[in-house]
Amino acid sequence: MDFILQIASGLIQLPWWGYILVALALTHITIAGVTIYLHRYSAHRALEMHPVVTHFFRFWLWLSTGMVTKEWTAVHRKHHAKVETPEDPHSPQVYGLRKVLLEGSELYRKGTADEETITKYGHGTPDDWLERNIYSRHSVMGVSLMMVINLVLFGPIGAAIWAVQMAWIPVMAAGVINGVGHFHGYRNFQTEDASTNIVPWGILIGGEELHNNHHAYASSARLSNKWFEFDIGWLYIRLMEIVGLAEVRKLAPRIRIEAGKAKCDLQTLQAVITHRYDVVARFGRTLMTTWRDELTALRSRGESINGSILKRGLQRDSKDLLAAERAELEQVLTKSKVLATIYSMRQELSTLWARSTASKEQLLHQLEDWCHRAERSGIVPLQQFSRTLRGYA
Repeated sequence: MDFILQIASGLIQLPWWGYILVALALTHITIAGVTIYLHRYSAHRALEMHPVVTHFFRFWLWLSTGMVTKEWTAVHRKHHAKVETPEDPHSPQVYGLRKVLLEGSELYRKGTADEETITKYGHGTPDDWLERNIYSRHSVMGVSLMMVINLVLFGPIGAAIWAVQMAWIPVMAAGVINGVGHFHGYRNFQTEDASTNIVPWGILIGGEELHNNHHAYASSARLSNKWFEFDIGWLYIRLMEIVGLAEVRKLAPRIRIEAGKAKCDLQTLQAVITHRYDVVARFGRTLMTTWRDELTALRSRGESINGSILKRGLQRDSKDLLAAERAELEQVLTKSKVLATIYSMRQELSTLWARSTASKEQLLHQLEDWCHRAERSGIVPLQQFSRTLRGYA
């Protein structure tokens, strides 16, 4: 009888805060599985891992989420391929932040229901006996087994811990990362999407908080980029690498700028193309004060100017603006030679990595010509940026 009562109340008795720590630990293992196994390993092949590690994560995610590796991988790859378009499975720019935050898991399930998506983007994922007969076929069995384990270990409070586990990925990953991570935050890189870094300390969601960094260098195993950023998922990868359980294949290259470099060369060209999102972000930061000063001057002359349109013009390629926005922007640019010069130089700069048919020598000539014209512009910040651009190495 005592044994039965012990089973009913749970094999493990903890103080209230102990159960909170258990819930946090279990959900953290799940987050680690998502960011390291599903995201960096399966979707982007940024690292290789020992089969023992990959199978542990497959098994744990089957227990704690019921997600299928092939489905998650396919939906995420499609997100990158179609980002911020109507074909993006979960863009808040398309669906709205509220829908992605509150219905992120529904959008994910809608994406997994598309057989074309799974076939096209789900290649290279596990297809062994366990995957076909257990993990993919009986995903509900896994989360049910997790609940039984929780109840046996912790008694009735195990059901609450299980509920937290079941909500963690739909809320934190499908909602926060896919929603807030494309809506609010800071941006190190001017990527062609709306991705943001939510906070510089990627702990609670395993490093996925550094989402703009990821979209700038999607195949990098490390999501942190600046000195003040911390990616706990990368810490775990490095620890596994030290003990021989993982091998990093791809990392975002470090940005290096050689001061005083007088002429562009092929190394400069390659660095500019590789770090193109940093280049356009740095251009925007360097010219922002001049841009604002010109805006203030225009308004002081009685001109009615839409500042947000001007800001998007400085930060975005013209193709990313709506036709009405381009028309309004072009009308404003006729009133300021400085703004027109900055805008045209910004647009020309982005064509360097868009001209796939040009040879390296042609692109190098265009880069050097761009720098010469920037230095003859008479706009001091533009001249300063040109000298920085020559230094990319």
